[in-house]
Amino acid sequence: MGRVILKISMFQTLALAVIAIYFGEFLRKKFPILKKYCLPASVVGGTIFAIISTILYSYNIFELQFDFAVANKLFYNIFFAASGAAASMALLKKGGKLVVIFAILAAVAAAGQNALALLVGKFVGVSPLIAMMTGSIPMTGGHGNAAAFAPIAVEAGATAAMEVAIASATFGLISGCIIGGPLGNFIIKRHKLEDPALDGKGEIEEEGGDSSAILMTKSSVINAMFLMCVAIGIGEIINLTLKKYGINFPIHVSCMFGGILIRLFYDAKGGNHDVLYEAIDTVGEYSLGLFVSMSIITMKLWQLADLGPALVVLLVAQVIFIILFCYLLTFNLLGRNYDAAVMAVGHTGFGLGAVPVSMTTMQAVSRKYRYSKLAFFVVPVIGGFISNISNAMIITYFLNLAKSMMGIG
Repeated sequence: MGRVILKISMFQTLALAVIAIYFGEFLRKKFPILKKYCLPASVVGGTIFAIISTILYSYNIFELQFDFAVANKLFYNIFFAASGAAASMALLKKGGKLVVIFAILAAVAAAGQNALALLVGKFVGVSPLIAMMTGSIPMTGGHGNAAAFAPIAVEAGATAAMEVAIASATFGLISGCIIGGPLGNFIIKRHKLEDPALDGKGEIEEEGGDSSAILMTKSSVINAMFLMCVAIGIGEIINLTLKKYGINFPIHVSCMFGGILIRLFYDAKGGNHDVLYEAIDTVGEYSLGLFVSMSIITMKLWQLADLGPALVVLLVAQVIFIILFCYLLTFNLLGRNYDAAVMAVGHTGFGLGAVPVSMTTMQAVSRKYRYSKLAFFVVPVIGGFISNISNAMIITYFLNLAKSMMGIG
């Protein structure tokens, strides 16, 4: 008897994503250790749902198939537009130098991931091309790069490359979700970066009320949602215009620029727009929560079951490498301050596969301590755009190196 396929519609997927968030919040309240180590509700609840889905699949009860691509794309881009709208002129000027440093760090980390994959692969007896499917292709690159670059390895004779790359990307996504928050908590505590006046403020707001918080109005939230729709519209126009001239630009980065333009317009108007900006942040947080929750509940964890011991060693080595790199290099070279700590958390997220993981883990840290506008501007620019370009070039070089190691011309 074959496995029954249960199709989940887009609206049902949205409902399940929200239920997963609520369940994650419930568990965070019941088990304070989850809050202590900054594990987001969407990650906690979503991971449990993904585990249940895997059990149902493993016992041949049924396989869940989700319709979520359109909704995911919408909320993903709204979130990036909101991130852009958080960038004031002062922030853009302050972040310029850090963007350059972070871009170099991201490129060095990606190169290190591939060098490590080839080195450890040789040690455990895995062919160079398969070992490459555990490096920056699925880690810094995520599922998108896994699907894009694995066929090159398959064509060169590594027939299992696609399965390994996709499974590795899933492993990276889970690892990034689990590691980011605790790492940020460790860095902040270790280097005494808590501001006594603000420490814990995020938790108060999360529970529903700090008297000093900006009070949003119904109209400000509606206006924020409308403006983010305008921002993603502007983003698509930017994207289509660039494509017309042969420039392939990620749509979410274009939407981020749309948000920046909205912010520049309101800053130029003068006056106090703090209530509106707070509402935009809220819309961004709402969109990020849904996107991350949908991404996690739809994960196919059973793909990890096919990973042999040698590949597990390769992947664990990648996780250890990123933790050490982000703590020893990213944190130190970005300033050794609170902003640097949050950016190190962000680097952990996209260094193990996904910018949304960066954002949701940074958000969890910010809720416990305080918000870092600089980190929430710099990380999406690097992880969502610049790193994609540098990583593609680095991957191409190392794939050719792996082929030469195998005697393939």
